[in-house]
Amino acid sequence: MKTIPPETEIEAEESDFKPLTAQEAEQWRSRNPSISVWKVVAGQALVGMLVALVAWVLTGRASVGWSAAYGALAVVAPAALFARGVLRHSASSNPRAAMVGFFGWEIAKIVLTVALLAVAPRLVPGLSWIALLVGMVVAMKTYWVALLVRPSVRKTD
Repeated sequence: MKTIPPETEIEAEESDFKPLTAQEAEQWRSRNPSISVWKVVAGQALVGMLVALVAWVLTGRASVGWSAAYGALAVVAPAALFARGVLRHSASSNPRAAMVGFFGWEIAKIVLTVALLAVAPRLVPGLSWIALLVGMVVAMKTYWVALLVRPSVRKTD
């Protein structure tokens, strides 16, 4: 095993890291606007409804449309719970508490998703598991669409 010798004090001082000033940080934020979590969740809900309508129209069976809609719901409801929980405590000054909160809400999201899938056969008459999975996958992939359509990064002079 090869070891890397420690940096000397001079190398450590000549590091490329330079903290931003308040003005530079503000400029960076204006060039890189964030996307609202709630817009992503709303986008998931909208896409889920569209998938449900398409499934219903293509198959001619309302149960397939409801199955796809329920699949999207199994993604949207836990995502909304997670977003609310994380954003409520996002201003925490304690990084450890923020990390524990993040993982706690992620576990809650997973548990709610599994619970929704477990009760699906009782709540959706004539459940189509394939349509449910298609609704889930399309709703989950909305995250990627949100990344692609967000305001682009503008270069500085």
